[in-house]
Amino acid sequence: MGDEIAALSAEVARDPQSLAFLRLGEVLRAQGQLEAAARVVVGGLGHHPYLPDAHDLYARILVDQGEFERAEEEWGMVLAIDPRHAGAHKGLGFLAYKRGDLDAALDHLELALAADPTDQRVVNALRRVRKEFERLLQAQGSVAVPPAAPPSDLFAGLEGAGSGILLADAQGRVLAGAMRREDGIDVAEEVAAHLAGVSQEAARTAQLLDLGQWRFLLAEAEHQNLYLGEPVEDTLLLLARDRSVPAGRLAVVAQRAAVVATRWLEAQR
Repeated sequence: MGDEIAALSAEVARDPQSLAFLRLGEVLRAQGQLEAAARVVVGGLGHHPYLPDAHDLYARILVDQGEFERAEEEWGMVLAIDPRHAGAHKGLGFLAYKRGDLDAALDHLELALAADPTDQRVVNALRRVRKEFERLLQAQGSVAVPPAAPPSDLFAGLEGAGSGILLADAQGRVLAGAMRREDGIDVAEEVAAHLAGVSQEAARTAQLLDLGQWRFLLAEAEHQNLYLGEPVEDTLLLLARDRSVPAGRLAVVAQRAAVVATRWLEAQR
């Protein structure tokens, strides 16, 4: 690590505009040399004032130093440059959670996951914050989830029931169904969490392309075909079937599953 710091420091000294300052700042921060890390990043920002990752790194250093308000300002600058920056949303979600604003924390974490669906730490954070948010709603006497649990065989009789049909709400909580990998491992909660914010992104994309209101998405992956739809507002229905099932057939099954889901959801109102 010492050799890396020396090499990076030499690179930055040789070329002050080098982006090596980002790695140098990360290494110094990891070693707890926060003052040195801050100086390096501030110096780099002098040459790259509109670099989102540099502001994000500086914000994380400020958090380590206990400067939460300044960190929030830095992450605000990041989003002004790049509204989809995963690190900024993750950081702002942490700060919102720290001050007890669970609603804002959920918003930022969902946007962070939409920007980077592979970040397992965000998935875990979302799950934790959602549980706390639901406990808070229960304590206040207003729970924003269906009051009755769905029957375990809600999608019984449909292709993929029990392993490849999942109903989730817009916040990424499992409402019904199941989603399993080929090895049988249940990944319903993880998949539902990754779906958080998808409907908003789909609606935004459709609007930008002047396509009207989005209805469903079909995707062909290496091993499976996927269907994603919105049975009723603020819910998502995902179907996954083997590539041997044609996309058209998958859409038919999805329409039947959507009818079942809609009937159950409307019965809860």
